[in-house]
Amino acid sequence: MFYRFLPSALQYLLASYLWNQDAPAPPRHALKFELRHEHGLSNDSRIVFADIRPSNQFAAQSADVPTTRVKAYRPSSQAAFQSARFGAALAPPWDEVEIDGPDVQDRETLLTLAKMTNNAYAEPADKDWYDLGPGWNSSYPFGWEPDADGFRGHVFATPDNATVVVSVKGTSAGWIVGGGGPTARKDKLNDNLLFSCCCARVGPTWSTVCGCYEGGYKCDQGCLENALAEESLFYSTGINLYNNVTYMYPQANIWIVGHSLGGSLASLIGVTFGAPVVAFEAPGEKLAAKRLHLPFPPSTQHVVHVYHTADPIAMGTCNGVASSCAIAGYAMETRCHLGKVIRYDTVSKLGWAVDIRTHGIRVVIERLLSGEWEEDKQDSKRADKGKTGNHTVPGLTDEQDCVDCFNWEFGDYRNVSSAGYGCEHGYGP
Repeated sequence: MFYRFLPSALQYLLASYLWNQDAPAPPRHALKFELRHEHGLSNDSRIVFADIRPSNQFAAQSADVPTTRVKAYRPSSQAAFQSARFGAALAPPWDEVEIDGPDVQDRETLLTLAKMTNNAYAEPADKDWYDLGPGWNSSYPFGWEPDADGFRGHVFATPDNATVVVSVKGTSAGWIVGGGGPTARKDKLNDNLLFSCCCARVGPTWSTVCGCYEGGYKCDQGCLENALAEESLFYSTGINLYNNVTYMYPQANIWIVGHSLGGSLASLIGVTFGAPVVAFEAPGEKLAAKRLHLPFPPSTQHVVHVYHTADPIAMGTCNGVASSCAIAGYAMETRCHLGKVIRYDTVSKLGWAVDIRTHGIRVVIERLLSGEWEEDKQDSKRADKGKTGNHTVPGLTDEQDCVDCFNWEFGDYRNVSSAGYGCEHGYGP
């Protein structure tokens, strides 16, 4: 069954909760997830779903994800959140609640969520599809039109529909994941708008993705904000996707996971609706959140970024005209993340070289989360809790003194409401 966008009056319904990893956690338990739906964006900009029938062999199998009880905050209403976002009111009131969230200090939790994230890129028939439990195989196709060129992923749910995980696909690019596909062009547009300092103006030979550049490392702020508010962006699509999921599961606690671009989009959607997020190897999305005017709750600890130090995209070092990203036409210039961070220092501890090829989610699954990892002894506060076998998950930290685009000046250089911002929709040098 296919579902169209919900009416605008329903688009700001709040249906989930924030969670706080720092809150004292009673004994955890595991949720059992089933694959229920596959989602995507059709060529006429509709969110489409394909249901997986209960009799199907995939629906009958499940993936266990350990959870922990956490304290969280949520806006009093999405109407108040959106009003604050567009400047009609101050920050919305926040309600404090307690919900089940993913136990991100448990290696098995991260490993299962990473596999869910990887599967957003693949059809079950593909060799890259990971089994999530005994009996899973690879014969069920994606749930949207084969030529759809936008937002994609999978939806998993517990048998009682109490918890739902939405897995969002990241960038499909041959230089990173060995493929491309119909979404590659729009993926690149979103990357260059969300993670560049000024419309992907990396050098004088680049065709920018919006016309906000004012010369000499100056950029018009209002123009940038208008460009990011375009309905064609995946952020807007993600909002509609989330509303469709809450319509189908009105009582569910919804988590969002993703890798790379998908992880940053998951974070932006999670901040918008107060949903727990686990993002793997995501570019810095904090600047994009500010440009989208997203009101931040008292804590954004419901957003957790997992990345390693050999990945130049997550670390924010894949920039400059000679970088691998720029050579491929991507302006990945941001480095600051929202929420908490689980950072694996693979450079110092494992001797990994900084290399764009370490960015892929399969590297995280097969070389990092599936291997041994010992944290420093001073991290004794949570070492026992995070240790699974010979793998101790690094503790949650904050990114200290993080600044994006320090060499740029942003200001009101033009009247964007009358002059427009003239997006050119180019995609690199």
